Amino acid sequence: MLMPKPDEAVLAKRGEIIAALREIVPGEGVIAEEDEMRVYESDGLSAYRQMPMIVVLPETTEQVAEILRYCHAEEVKVVPRGAGTSLSGGALPLADAVLLGLGKFNRILDVDFENRAVVTQPGVTNLGITHAVQDQGFYYAPDPSSQIACSIGGNIAENSGGVHCLKYGLTTNNVLGIEFVTIEGEVIRIGGKHLDAEGYDLLGLMTGSEGLLGVVTEVTVRILRKPATARALLVGFASSEAAGTCVAEIIGAGVIPGGMEMMDNPAINAAEDFVGTGYPRDAAALLIVELDGPEVEVDYLIGRVREIAEANGATSLRVSESEDERNAFWAGRKSAFPAVGRISPDYMCMDGTIPRKMLPEILRRMSSLSEKHGLRVANVFHAGDGNLHPLILFDANQPGELETAEAFGGDILKACVELGGVLTGEHGVGIEKRDLMGEMFTEVDLDQQQRVKCAFDAKGLLNPGKVFPKLHRCAELGRMVVHQGKMPFPDIPRF
Repeated sequence: MLMPKPDEAVLAKRGEIIAALREIVPGEGVIAEEDEMRVYESDGLSAYRQMPMIVVLPETTEQVAEILRYCHAEEVKVVPRGAGTSLSGGALPLADAVLLGLGKFNRILDVDFENRAVVTQPGVTNLGITHAVQDQGFYYAPDPSSQIACSIGGNIAENSGGVHCLKYGLTTNNVLGIEFVTIEGEVIRIGGKHLDAEGYDLLGLMTGSEGLLGVVTEVTVRILRKPATARALLVGFASSEAAGTCVAEIIGAGVIPGGMEMMDNPAINAAEDFVGTGYPRDAAALLIVELDGPEVEVDYLIGRVREIAEANGATSLRVSESEDERNAFWAGRKSAFPAVGRISPDYMCMDGTIPRKMLPEILRRMSSLSEKHGLRVANVFHAGDGNLHPLILFDANQPGELETAEAFGGDILKACVELGGVLTGEHGVGIEKRDLMGEMFTEVDLDQQQRVKCAFDAKGLLNPGKVFPKLHRCAELGRMVVHQGKMPFPDIPRF
């Protein structure tokens, strides 16, 4: 993976930058020793590592604004970081950049049940919001698998989804407002506790912008009432194709489950070994279908889903009879990533999205690609919205296997685009998919996207090297001038 060449002039004044940042964030807020910075050298895409130049941990919006104002004036790059759970390298440091960590922004500021809103700092975990309101029967709907650790600010950066996004939407559908700081140090507020705002949809623009446009320092999210009833079906199939067809037919019948997940046999057995919730080990594929709402509605929908599953050759079917059993059904799925970690020295978690009707075809292609590359793959899907999370199993200690895994992942994402899908569903582009952007977008498309970046960050200082496969500079009148010749991109060490 290639990144911009470090700026030697910036590296030469590292001591000066450290001193300036310590003036802004006194005490232990600036980390400059190599051993202490080591924990920041990668995010969840741990195959790629790079030591940051400096780490700074502000505690207030005013400190963030001063840091960015200083970095803008001195033309120092900045990489924002939340909890570091990104699986696309979105928070990967740069050797000549300040890593701006938001872990100290960890307080919930206001819980407003009347307006069904929570105002929180960006370092609060996703699950922490639900914990703050669940005693009153509320919850925060988006629930990525890493919800116990991932921060709400990071969720906004990547537009995270989760198990229940089919019915309740992604992060973008559940965020009401944000406060963010521009690279020039200006503090801007968008939206609030109301459901919509006038003017351009800047909130939609910021959500999923991967730290390229500004640094989020406050978030207002909507919370929902816990459904009166929620029950789940655990349905086994003799083939992944049959399970994929069942998914399409459930949605086609007008049934919108609260969540609908799919796992293939390697993932089923890994999860069962890890959690032991009673998954059918002999099933080639497993669907978990959750239905929620009034009890009478849920009972009716269970019958409809049962009919569709049986018509598609379901080999087993269980319906949860208690809240504990429903949670047990989900426990294996929520633990799928660590469970797969027990059966392979390393794995690479991919993220692509396809039209639901293409599930059987993408599964056939992945099986063929597995044979082509000689690597196993375990599949976990947000099946209801076609968001795939293939886990490519490999051993980084074996020469060439990491490169083979990357090639395998690239082929999967190319297949997603070919079948009418997109490169990412919720993990973002980062560095992982950056060089595949040309598979989906033309040069004109990418240049237009870069113009948006230029409107917010004309010097290209915020999280450079991510998302866009080519470096551009912004001309005075907003035109794009591409660097002549190829920019030098040194290799990032891989482990």
